[in-house]
Amino acid sequence: MRRFLTPRWLARHAALVVLVGAFLALGWWQLGRAREGNLLSYGYAVEWPLFALFVIFVWTREVRDELRAAPPPPRASAVPEDLRIQVPMRAPVPVEEDAATSAYNEYLAWLAAHPEARPGDAARPGSGAA
Repeated sequence: MRRFLTPRWLARHAALVVLVGAFLALGWWQLGRAREGNLLSYGYAVEWPLFALFVIFVWTREVRDELRAAPPPPRASAVPEDLRIQVPMRAPVPVEEDAATSAYNEYLAWLAAHPEARPGDAARPGSGAA
């Protein structure tokens, strides 16, 4: 039963209480209006409690589904250890950078090396400042 005390389930329990209470209160309100002579309110006085019953139905279905769900079994490999093939990893292929990418990477490296500086303090390519 501990699984029903998780934050997710506590939110569901709270939603159940709030919705059922609100729907029953709305049904009671419509019943009062119907007694005052509003004939359409008789339909709403029946409809709101039906909404409350639907919320209870969905909640009980979710609880049953959670109880039926077995915890997932530990994942085991379907291939025996002696039949597995080891694939060697290849080193990544270096990518040639163009001048703009290289300058941008140098700018990012400078910013990382000077965390107290502002981005405008960095030397721009071609400005002559170092």
